[in-house]
Amino acid sequence: MKKFFLHLTFIIITLISVSAKAQNKINVTELQCEMLNNPEGIDVVQPRLSWQIKADVNDVKQTAYQIIVASTLENLNANKADLWDSGKITSDQSSNVTYKGKKLEDRKDAFWKVIVWTNKGEIQSANSAHFSMGILNYANWKSTRWIGYEKASIGDSITQYSRLSARYFRKEINLKKQIKSAKVYIMGMGLYELYINGNKIGDQVLAPVPTDYTKNVKYNVFDVTSQLKEGKNMLGTILGNGRFFTMRQDFKPYKIKTFGYPKMALQLFVEYTDGSKEVIRTDDTWKVTTNGPILSNNEYDGEEYDARKEMKNWNTTNFDDKKWFLAEYVQEPGGFYEAQMTPNMKIMGEVKPISIKQTSRGTYILDMGQNMVGWLQLKVKGKSGDQIKLKFAESLQADGSLYIENLRDARTTDVYTLKGEGEETWEPTFVFHGFRFVEVTGFTTKPTIDNFVGKVVYDDIKTTGTFESSNPIMNQIFKNAYWGIRGNYKGMPIDCPQRNERQPWLGDRTTGAYGESFLFDNQTLYAKWLDDIKNAQTADGGIPDVAPAFWRYYGDNVTWPGTYITVADMLYQQFGDKKVVEKHYPSMKKWIVYMEQNYLVKDLMTKDKYGDWCVPPESLELIHSKDSARTTNGELIASAFYYHLLQKMKKFATIDGNNTDDIKYYDSLSERIKTAFNAKFFNAAKNNYGNNTVTANLLPLAFGMVPENLQSKVFDNIVHEVEVTYKGHISTGVIGTQFLMRTLSEYGRPDLSYKLASNDTYPSWGYMAKNGATTIWELWNGNTADPKMNSQNHVMLLGDLLIWYYENMAGIKSNPETPGFKQIIMKPDFETGLTYVNASYESIYGTINSDWKKDKKALQWKITIPANTTALVYLPTNSITNVSLNSNKIDKSSSNYKVENNTIVLTLSSGSYNISVKR
Repeated sequence: MKKFFLHLTFIIITLISVSAKAQNKINVTELQCEMLNNPEGIDVVQPRLSWQIKADVNDVKQTAYQIIVASTLENLNANKADLWDSGKITSDQSSNVTYKGKKLEDRKDAFWKVIVWTNKGEIQSANSAHFSMGILNYANWKSTRWIGYEKASIGDSITQYSRLSARYFRKEINLKKQIKSAKVYIMGMGLYELYINGNKIGDQVLAPVPTDYTKNVKYNVFDVTSQLKEGKNMLGTILGNGRFFTMRQDFKPYKIKTFGYPKMALQLFVEYTDGSKEVIRTDDTWKVTTNGPILSNNEYDGEEYDARKEMKNWNTTNFDDKKWFLAEYVQEPGGFYEAQMTPNMKIMGEVKPISIKQTSRGTYILDMGQNMVGWLQLKVKGKSGDQIKLKFAESLQADGSLYIENLRDARTTDVYTLKGEGEETWEPTFVFHGFRFVEVTGFTTKPTIDNFVGKVVYDDIKTTGTFESSNPIMNQIFKNAYWGIRGNYKGMPIDCPQRNERQPWLGDRTTGAYGESFLFDNQTLYAKWLDDIKNAQTADGGIPDVAPAFWRYYGDNVTWPGTYITVADMLYQQFGDKKVVEKHYPSMKKWIVYMEQNYLVKDLMTKDKYGDWCVPPESLELIHSKDSARTTNGELIASAFYYHLLQKMKKFATIDGNNTDDIKYYDSLSERIKTAFNAKFFNAAKNNYGNNTVTANLLPLAFGMVPENLQSKVFDNIVHEVEVTYKGHISTGVIGTQFLMRTLSEYGRPDLSYKLASNDTYPSWGYMAKNGATTIWELWNGNTADPKMNSQNHVMLLGDLLIWYYENMAGIKSNPETPGFKQIIMKPDFETGLTYVNASYESIYGTINSDWKKDKKALQWKITIPANTTALVYLPTNSITNVSLNSNKIDKSSSNYKVENNTIVLTLSSGSYNISVKR
């Protein structure tokens, strides 16, 4: 059963307390459930618990902990650990501690706290954290029936341009006793909104997160005790289409997976104060109508809303539903029911327009000033029947009208029909748009920017990273990346938010997920995505290019499906999550073997599908380069990348229990591939690989395939191509760019990395910014290329740029030997061209800060290291006499530093430090 898997559950605890034994105070904040966002209804039988220690003194180390878990808050407050008392455990572990108490039962609550011993004394959590178990067994859903309305209504269209009205459901219930507690468990496919007594439950939007519904279906849980009352109550839901009733329902069925009409299953569990319990379930006594105001909702085409059809009080007990139908029992989706462990989407911010201008056609163009993802809230006055149309796009044509060719056949239009009752405020419910500009039609008076507010929508996850430097171009690129990444978090990482695609392509995140993890707390998002990939795997081991497999793209290659492995590695490296590796290891190995058995010929991987996708073309009008000198051999890419993945699998085999047979298999296969690769692709006369593209040389160098005595010569060829052939510009596509910046820095040319990062001429990230981009383009020439493929909000071309920003410019990197930032490597490339960098990252242990400035005389560096961690701090001098720490000289006899390659390496414990280095 699914419940026995060790799912990712992560509760961050920060402690409020003052150590009675410590002379200095350890200041902390309140307890919070960080990764569980909504801690109601988890389906993990052994959750992993974590906490943070926040201190205003240096050198704080945990020496032991004790976790107390109780079934009630009263028991916890009385230190009655009726679920689990870990006892005092001598350990510095403060993350991913596995619960080992009594069996956690269906729908039961758990309250917990932690006592921590440090080298400064003992601290106790002043507050408690809470989580509750979900429905752990499929059988407990069996009495709950799926209901729906499996028909098209008047005005619906089951075609390429699908139209389907929203389904409204209601059920009046009578609760005859005083209520102690109540929780709702809901599966609303494809999207739902839930109401009780007229009030919307939760602040989530576009819920639940999308999956392949034939594989798994997510349920959400809400504590609704305060929403219910003794006596009559009304449950109401609205179902939208989402990914369930697919946007192109009757179009390319061989490619686009469809699931049917919207449907739902719901359970309301009520416990009364006398101890009795009651369960209300979806059944055929619920009422349904499709004759509501949401006439159509389609992710590609928009939402149509007729306010004249609003049903006042439809979701309260004061409503006549005689004209509504009885709901139908319908077939379940087919996937296993799972608690949703990832946060839903939410309105995460607002954008106010910067201008509105009238066109020659009498319409208006609204400029948000920022390419964003979400929707518009509209305020308007008019007569009943007046229609406002909002058409969304990312850019404008020369005449000031919308540029929509790059949207393909997505109509991206919301339509609002007024009811004519004073000022009306509306925003859509079941769609989102990627846009900066909006064409507004239908206003009978001149609109102003005050008639509109942009709502920014993405997964409810925390921003964890900040970055600022002395270079304005680099700062704008960072901002563009931030807006692009968050806009494409939609319960899964999608490629773009605007055209008729919006798919979770694996290849877009192979290394990108790693860079994103510095900006956003994306751990649960990507843990969920790994489940999507696993569920999409074929019985014989194949992995698609898109997962969930909403598009049936099972073409077999290395670089796209290999994301399954690289994202797992990211979760281990950045968050210390080895359980995700253990969980997915068998499926990852199955794919490795599948590719070897089907496509390895003479020890080389022969299958490649996309090459070095989106290399900068020689002409600004081209999508793809036609110059063979820019094109890297696909077999070279596939073989090198497969070798790279084998090294990660070898590491995983150790994590998964030191599987010696698997390690031998990976070693043997790697050695054979490396030998064959060098024999075929290395040109000894020129010391390069393949046709000498940057990517052809970069991949074997970055992956450790180049013999040590030849590495500098191969690197010289990379430098020559960058500096001479391409005149200091980027020439790599999606694959090469994943390793470009770090490899240039690693081999002694951080200045060249900096040049690529700070360029503002084609092709470069700065060129995008200079030409008005406020997100990252799909193409290096996204302002001039053929409109068939020039999304202006993609993230795939970021490659390893953000990793380089943090690890090489800011000097914030997790030591691979101590994953999850238990030890931090702080080693900025000071000699690049920047004069200052100020960056921060909220790790699982707390905030890491790196703020450095330099001039001709000195380097000043302020750093913060979280409690219960250490850092290796690299300083650009070989003399300890040039260094002062918190205004004090360092004793030459100190064991806290060493000299390594003409660099001072300090070992520092937690705390805040001011470092000065004379130059």
